[in-house]
Amino acid sequence: MRKLLTLAVLFSAIITIAYFSACNNNQSSSKTSDTTDSAKKIIERGEYLATRVAVCIDCHSKRDTSLFSMPVIAGTEGGGAGFAFGKAEAVPGEVTAPNITPYALKDWTDEEIIRTITGGVNRKGDTLFPIMPYPHYSKMTKEDVHAVVAYIRSLKPIEGTVPPRKFFIPASMFGPLPTANLADNKMPDPSDKVKYGEYMINVAACADCHTPIGPQGPDFSKVFAGGFVFDNPLMKVAVANITPDTATGIGAWTEEMFVNKFKSNASDEVVNRKVGRENSFMPWYMYGKMKDEDLKAIYAYLRTVKPISNKVEKYPK
Repeated sequence: MRKLLTLAVLFSAIITIAYFSACNNNQSSSKTSDTTDSAKKIIERGEYLATRVAVCIDCHSKRDTSLFSMPVIAGTEGGGAGFAFGKAEAVPGEVTAPNITPYALKDWTDEEIIRTITGGVNRKGDTLFPIMPYPHYSKMTKEDVHAVVAYIRSLKPIEGTVPPRKFFIPASMFGPLPTANLADNKMPDPSDKVKYGEYMINVAACADCHTPIGPQGPDFSKVFAGGFVFDNPLMKVAVANITPDTATGIGAWTEEMFVNKFKSNASDEVVNRKVGRENSFMPWYMYGKMKDEDLKAIYAYLRTVKPISNKVEKYPK
C-alpha cells in the first residue's frame, strides 16, 4: 500500500514539478494541474467525512459544553478531547480521545493510522474501546479511509497529550475485532438511496448511540430504538428512537421534516444558545451540515429498518 503524502509534502512536490516543467509542453502543465486538483479533492472528501459524517473532529477536539450540542472550540481541532468518556457513555473506565494532529502522528505510518481507524488496534498493539467506532469504519471504502487520513495529516499540529486510559476490564472483552478487507468495500450507487443511506449511516455510526445499552452491552434486537441515557454532571439526556415507529419513533416524519431538523439544529442561532442542562451530546452542528442528498439517503434507509415501539423521555428526571 503506497503511503499517502502529507499535504505539505504533496504541494511542495507539485510546485517543484511545475517549476521544472515550465519550459516543457502544455501537457506537463496539465498533468501538474490534475495532480493538484486530485490532491485537493482527496483532502476535501476527508474533511467532509471527518467533520460532517464520521465526525472524528467532534470527539478528538475540545468542545464548548455551554452551547447547544457542544461545538468544537476553534483552534483545538484534532488536538484531543477536553474531557474523558466514562460511565455516562457506557465505558468501563475512562478514556480520552487522543491528539490526532500531525504533532501526535508524525511518527505514524499511514498503515498504522488505517489499522487504528478500521481495525481497533493502535501502533503499540493496544485494543481500542469501541466508543471509537472502528467496527463501522472497517466497512468504509479504501478511498474514503485514505481521504480521512489525508485530511488529518493536513491539520494544524497541536502540541499536547491526553491522560492515559483506565479500564476496569481486560481489553480482550471489547469484542471481536473487524477483519474486513477495505479493498472489498464498495461505495453504493447514490441513485440507490437505501443502499447509499445504509453506507452513510454506518460511517456516521448512528446505531452506536441510538441503540439501547444495558449491563451486557448494546441490545442489537432494538437497533435505532434509542433510550440510552447520558447521565453526567453536564446533563441527563436520553437518545431518541429513530426507527419508523409512528407513535414513538420518526414514522410520521416526512423527508423534509427529517432534513430540516438537522439543518435548523446546525444553524448559528440554535448552536450559539446557552441551554444549560437541556443540552445534547448529538453533534448537530456537524451532522446538520451534511449534504442534503446524504441526509435524504439516511432517511430513506431508516424507513426500511424494523419499527420498534419505545417511548423515550428526552430529559428524564
